[in-house]
Amino acid sequence: MRSKVSTATLLAGLLLLASQAVAQDEVRHEFNVQGTGLFTKDSQGNGITQHSTNTGGLLVGYRYHLTRWLAADASYGYGRNTQQNLTSVGSFDVQSNIHQATGAFVLTFPRPVAKIQPFALAGVGALVFDPTLNAGSFVSGAGRQSRPAFVYGGGLDYKLTNHIFLRTEYRGLVYNRPDFGLSSLNSDVTTHTAQPSAGLVFRF
Repeated sequence: MRSKVSTATLLAGLLLLASQAVAQDEVRHEFNVQGTGLFTKDSQGNGITQHSTNTGGLLVGYRYHLTRWLAADASYGYGRNTQQNLTSVGSFDVQSNIHQATGAFVLTFPRPVAKIQPFALAGVGALVFDPTLNAGSFVSGAGRQSRPAFVYGGGLDYKLTNHIFLRTEYRGLVYNRPDFGLSSLNSDVTTHTAQPSAGLVFRF
């Protein structure tokens, strides 16, 4: 009688674990909200020296897990900085809102620690630079301009609950410097923006 009870208990336990594993596999969707920093490398070209002020911003996104190790990511970011252009005839500053839209594939690695999930990503997107027209940070004729961008990076998700994770992430953006449609500000240089971030992920 005891053996039958023990067997039934064991089978029930195995079924419970299996059902939990299936439930975990069905968690394919996630949303993230993160605070970010934007740090752009100085550049020089065509006689123009360019520096962008460091700033903070926001990154939100949606990620769909195709398999346990592969996901598709769509993200939107926002920030505001001032590009300072030093030319032979003077210094010209353009403050702009920066809109970031990217799509990427994400590789999820095996967990080195039970609650920590590392990942890496790579993809493409666009940066839209929209001048604010604020006095002292605007050049006459400067207009909105978009630049294609390559994005790469990686990060760690730390499990707080079954559906809420803490994320720390680094993204790198590679693109051509904006000239806002002005030949006098065209350095024809590729630059790099480092974007560290941290925030929350909600999975369901």
